[in-house]
Amino acid sequence: MSFPDAVFAALRTEPSRIAVEHGSREVTRADLLRLTSRIAAGMRAAGVKRGSGVAMTTSVTPEALAAYLAAWALGARVVGIRPGFSDKQLDHILSGGLDLTVTDAELPDLLETDDEPLLLTSRPGDVARLVYTSGSTGLPKACAQTYEALSAHYTWNPDSWDTATTAMAAACDRYLLFGSLASVVVQDYLALCLLHGGTAVIPEELDFPRVLADLRITFTIMNVPRLYAILDSLRDNPVDLSSLRGMIVAGSPLAPHRLREAMDRIGPVIYHHYGQSETNGLTITTPADIAAGHDETVGKPHGSAEIEIRDGEIWARTPWMMREYWENPTETAEILVDGWIRTRDLGVLRDGWLHLTGRARDVVIVNGYPLYAGPIERALATHPDVDQAYVLGPEEVLHAFVIPRPGRQPDPVELSTVVRDELGTDSVPTTITFVDSVPLAPSGKPDKQALLRGD
Repeated sequence: MSFPDAVFAALRTEPSRIAVEHGSREVTRADLLRLTSRIAAGMRAAGVKRGSGVAMTTSVTPEALAAYLAAWALGARVVGIRPGFSDKQLDHILSGGLDLTVTDAELPDLLETDDEPLLLTSRPGDVARLVYTSGSTGLPKACAQTYEALSAHYTWNPDSWDTATTAMAAACDRYLLFGSLASVVVQDYLALCLLHGGTAVIPEELDFPRVLADLRITFTIMNVPRLYAILDSLRDNPVDLSSLRGMIVAGSPLAPHRLREAMDRIGPVIYHHYGQSETNGLTITTPADIAAGHDETVGKPHGSAEIEIRDGEIWARTPWMMREYWENPTETAEILVDGWIRTRDLGVLRDGWLHLTGRARDVVIVNGYPLYAGPIERALATHPDVDQAYVLGPEEVLHAFVIPRPGRQPDPVELSTVVRDELGTDSVPTTITFVDSVPLAPSGKPDKQALLRGD
């Protein structure tokens, strides 16, 4: 079934079931459909039609969710704008041929129009959403995904669900809906909840890990820094997380010892996911995989995703990947070659399991040789006193920032020896600095440059 019709078909089934819970407010499937119809009518009255650009700068509410669904019902090109962009980046994003910008303040006006039947007008080749990269290398680029791509998507299309995705959907009885609706990870796993017939639970307060227990959450997404904070909290303050049946961890590399700790403290519910804005999800490791010892891999490809390693770099091809960088043919040509996306991540395939080894651009030139930060970080993290390690340049100088395990104080000489024995003298960090935590970029990923700046 085409996107987004599969979602509307699911919402029409058992219309009295609760689709969204927001504090004491409960929104049934029928209610969500009515909200979507009214907002679609309001958007249509504002001039939105097939191919229009609609920007979303909303918080997480039932009305905001309905606005996304309404724009897609009209065949619009949806641009979700998450918090954290600079004024310069926002100017760049908002200059991209938009016909309507939806904010929380303007949603009531869109709801004043009488609802109309939802008539899907998109065509497969139309762009359904623009997914902006984090902008860590300058102005963010917009990854354009078509309606055809989302119709084949590993979460949005139940017919494409593989075994792992089917198991995650079955765990989505109560999905924790938090963060930003502009996030594709939030959107794509919310799709599992809606298609499964679960309830999207919007918290009034976000206090991890307490919120998981208090709201009886069965499935949630999680980034790596937040997972680490949860594990640190659970060491001294145990919380009953027995309701949780699935937690998908994504966004940045996850240290094997921390992955094992998560399985021990949270339960055998952890899924480890790898993907990019350009590709969305590519691989996944299931709880059963991790329990079987596959804790140093990001898993095997989702369903119809294809992975190749070319000169140490990961290339990927999926039915749901981006078509292009929106209105940016030069950079599109650099990353999209003969139907394959160059991820610029480094990795190896071993018996079908993908192992990440670094970033092609995360390199420092030392003594004329390129050294990748990933292997050095992993070598440092093998020391029993190290919890996390981050390595970066500039050229000819390697700076390591190390977060010790609780109650431990690593010896810098021992850390240098570990790296030297594993990777050679050139890979030994010039400086080793011990820190309590790592700053986060607006994307939720560790901000290594902020460590270097001392932010």
